[in-house]
Amino acid sequence: MERIMSSTPPFHETLDLTLCGSMGRVHRLCRDAVTLAVEPLGLTQSRWTAMMHLFHLNQGCTQQELANSLGIEMPSLTRTIKQLEQQEIIARKADAEDKRSKRLYFTEQGLQLLDTLQVIIADVKQHLYADLTTEQLDTMAHGLIQMEQNARQCIRHYSGDK
Repeated sequence: MERIMSSTPPFHETLDLTLCGSMGRVHRLCRDAVTLAVEPLGLTQSRWTAMMHLFHLNQGCTQQELANSLGIEMPSLTRTIKQLEQQEIIARKADAEDKRSKRLYFTEQGLQLLDTLQVIIADVKQHLYADLTTEQLDTMAHGLIQMEQNARQCIRHYSGDK
């Protein structure tokens, strides 16, 4: 197979770590920025991310649904859930139809903390998005959504689950 050589590679191919590697690095940096900003609230990365995923999934989701949303295994989530319970941020309640399954709810204190967390995250996002236009942010968002879909298709392709 003959390779066509271009005199000038596209910008995304000139990045030190490749585009995907750079996205991973930026994700870690953004997550670290939020973690530092919320540290005074007594929240670790695992706790604030669990809270935000629970918020987006809506209260009453199961622990398994939260684990799936976070992309982690149940044993990893169980420790975080116990810590959030000890801080009286969330409460676990047995599912009415399946007593083995636990559903997650914010406590009143947890809802107040969630409000504060969202304000802090909004402030961090303002810093992270500085000097980027709405058009640039929207273009990145659409590109990320498409890359996620492509990655899922790629995984299905290579796993034989076509």
